[in-house]
Amino acid sequence: MDSITKLITTLGQNARTASKTLRSATTQQKNNALNHIATQIDKNRKTILSANQKDLQQGKNNALETALLDRLMLDNTRLDGIIESLNQIATLPDPVGEITDLKFRPSGIQVGKMRVPLGAIGIIYESRPNVTIDAAALCLKSGNTAILRGGSEAINSNMALYACVKQALIQANLDQNCIQLIETTDRSAVTELVKAKAFIDAIIPRGGKGLVEAISENAKVPVIKHLHGVCHTYIDKDADTQKAIDIAFNGKTRRYGVCNATETLLVHTKAAGRIMPELIAAFIAKGVQLRGCQETQKLSKQITPATQQDWDTEYLDAILSIRIVNSISNAIDHIEKHSSGHTEAIVSENYTATRRFMSEVDSSSIMVNASTAFADGFEYGLGAEIGISTDKFHVRGPVGLTGLTSQKYIVLGNGHTRQ
Repeated sequence: MDSITKLITTLGQNARTASKTLRSATTQQKNNALNHIATQIDKNRKTILSANQKDLQQGKNNALETALLDRLMLDNTRLDGIIESLNQIATLPDPVGEITDLKFRPSGIQVGKMRVPLGAIGIIYESRPNVTIDAAALCLKSGNTAILRGGSEAINSNMALYACVKQALIQANLDQNCIQLIETTDRSAVTELVKAKAFIDAIIPRGGKGLVEAISENAKVPVIKHLHGVCHTYIDKDADTQKAIDIAFNGKTRRYGVCNATETLLVHTKAAGRIMPELIAAFIAKGVQLRGCQETQKLSKQITPATQQDWDTEYLDAILSIRIVNSISNAIDHIEKHSSGHTEAIVSENYTATRRFMSEVDSSSIMVNASTAFADGFEYGLGAEIGISTDKFHVRGPVGLTGLTSQKYIVLGNGHTRQ
């Protein structure tokens, strides 16, 4: 057995052992652990930010893309957000043990469902060190043990944050192996982890399309996929002008390097004249590179031709593709052909149009008169998210506490026997 195989086997055995104790942990114990993590992060800000600076410098030395550097960067504001996320998760209801759908059957027995943890989860992610804490917190609260494997570009940040988690688990009298971090950057660790079906119940990859596809192809463990975000905003002919400008601009420019950023803007031809001049000027002033269809190019000389590849691209950068469409049907057809199934938005004051868009567009989140930037577990009231699933089984959209659980049937009787 080579060293990497031995490492994953040891981590897997630890996770299985810890899982037994975590399943029986009280809500108060789990919340105490979350509160201790928040306190540890607050106390160790200087250490965490120093570690993050090492990663950022290394990323710049390695010519890491601007969007990835943005994902990698931590500052006090982002640490405040991580702490707030921990506080929110601590206040959320504990899903474990919840009994629903309890009904009497003609035989006299009661049949219902109880919510239970998935078990041991392997989480593989890139760039964002905040995922170390989001994953740890959500798995703890939902009663799951976790083996975390962050990207090599964030190794120092992840280790500094994980030190806070480990200390908090000790303070909360929980097995410190409830959450484990793979501290090697050797890529073979990922290969071994996704095949460790003897220890791991689910794999959650959080990163670029290439990472998710590679893991899905090689895994011997069920994968909850978080695919890329080719997100669309459609401005309908009956859109309010100011709402359309604000929503489209925010969806693209709030943050470029995130999966909920608008990558393609679709505009009804009857709305283009009154909305696009101001919106195009705002994008250009912001430094967004615009690529458009032939009709879009007529609106500004600064719009370059869009290629077929543009319609299928998650830019994660200050680039936006724009297409003028003749109808809501054309918009829906474009989305069906080019969307990754993540998030789409419609801006319209027409109730029939918005209802049709919600019904016919097959993505994990549909926004009506709101920015695609809201597609986020924190904004949905989940406290945080482990990722945004574009699957249709077992969970879809932002994956929070409930998404990290399953259900088992329970039957209650009082000496009942079957005739």
